[in-house]
Amino acid sequence: MSKPGLAMLLVERPLAGVAVVTLNRPDAMNALSKALRGALHEAMAVLDGDPEVKAIVLTGAGERAFTAGLDLKELSTDPLGMGAANAVDPAENPVRAVLACSKPVIGAINGVAITGGFELALACDVIICSTNARFADTHARVGITPGWGLSQKLSRCIGPYRAKELSLTGNFLDARTAYDWGLVNRVVAPDELIPVALQLAQQMADTDLDMLVVYKALIDDGYELALGAGLGLEHERSVAHNAEVTPDMVAARRAAVQARGRSLAPPAR
Repeated sequence: MSKPGLAMLLVERPLAGVAVVTLNRPDAMNALSKALRGALHEAMAVLDGDPEVKAIVLTGAGERAFTAGLDLKELSTDPLGMGAANAVDPAENPVRAVLACSKPVIGAINGVAITGGFELALACDVIICSTNARFADTHARVGITPGWGLSQKLSRCIGPYRAKELSLTGNFLDARTAYDWGLVNRVVAPDELIPVALQLAQQMADTDLDMLVVYKALIDDGYELALGAGLGLEHERSVAHNAEVTPDMVAARRAAVQARGRSLAPPAR
């Protein structure tokens, strides 16, 4: 349980265009209670509908856990609670709450991401983790079949052989190995996690919101298809979108891209 008076979900806006959502039950390893799942769904829906927000960072409070997954203590006292493992309503299924967001979500994995927490991490568009992060799929050991996508998405991220190794043993995967296996984008020191995630979010927020939403959807929707079908989808959406782009719009954005390139270029020797 969360401490009295302590909000179990924090939403902050530290930078223009960027929101940070923090699972805030550190005393319970940020376990996904029914109330926390509902709060996450509400927050993600509000941020998705806010035109002032372009990118979202999702993290956990403390250094022990991103989230340990479903609150098993709560489930043990609720005969109907196990239905959450197969819920399709985003108010009950936090993975669907994140996937329903049209804007990029950066997972800042600060500690362990276990089972449902692993699934929630995989729902993010980019994953940055601290050296404290570890991932584990304990579904088989607990005796629950995954219902939030882990059995399908993990194998697509790291291949079926490595996915079976993790899921059939329940062993932990450390941050460095997760990076080597292509599961996460970057591994940083714990005190660098949020600054790095915010920097990346700010770089995304510099992009036009419409393009962020359109391009994210194009990648996600195309990834679910075979390559030929994905190329067809790209062509269809590209024709429709680019028909609305004027030469003046391209010229203005080209100037901004060139200016950004100069600002990021290394100094001349």
